[in-house]
Amino acid sequence: MKKNLKISLAFLILLWIIEIFDFITPFSLDNFGIRPLQIPGLKGILFAPFLHGGFQHLMSNSIPIVILMWTILTFYDKIWWQVTVFSVIFGGIGVWFFGGSGTVHIGASGLIFSLIGFLLASGIFRKNLKAFFIALVIFLLYGGTLFFGVLPGRPGVSWQGHFFGAIAGIVLAWVYRKPNVKKNKEEIL
Repeated sequence: MKKNLKISLAFLILLWIIEIFDFITPFSLDNFGIRPLQIPGLKGILFAPFLHGGFQHLMSNSIPIVILMWTILTFYDKIWWQVTVFSVIFGGIGVWFFGGSGTVHIGASGLIFSLIGFLLASGIFRKNLKAFFIALVIFLLYGGTLFFGVLPGRPGVSWQGHFFGAIAGIVLAWVYRKPNVKKNKEEIL
């Protein structure tokens, strides 16, 4: 569990280093975000989760990313890497196709919403008491955020990133709904 917390905090520190670099240098790293329906904007699918529109934006993502990364690392240790990578890719593709014309989408919130969607849906799809309990805790922490975050309405907020992130997480929960099985056939998450 300590190792999982260290990995989660290391990811957060990386996000902060990138944002500090963006702040103190003349480069505008935010230009590497997702630019919908523009071929050069495809690279943003990989870069967007690491970029933020300032320290306030990053602060709002910091606690959720640590909690959710720790949760998936701890309870879904065999598939956390696949879920994280595919969340970024599938959620980003949705944003690239359906984000507003002339916009740039950045931030880790697409990944956050994907992890929320994955953890909630896994509790349903796996039909496992432990997975259900994890889903219940995540719902209590982030259920309102999930519901209101995927709706359009707040200027400057990529509801598309939230929406397609959540959809990616739910699809991945379905894909990975069968628990990993150890050699002795003991069921684990």
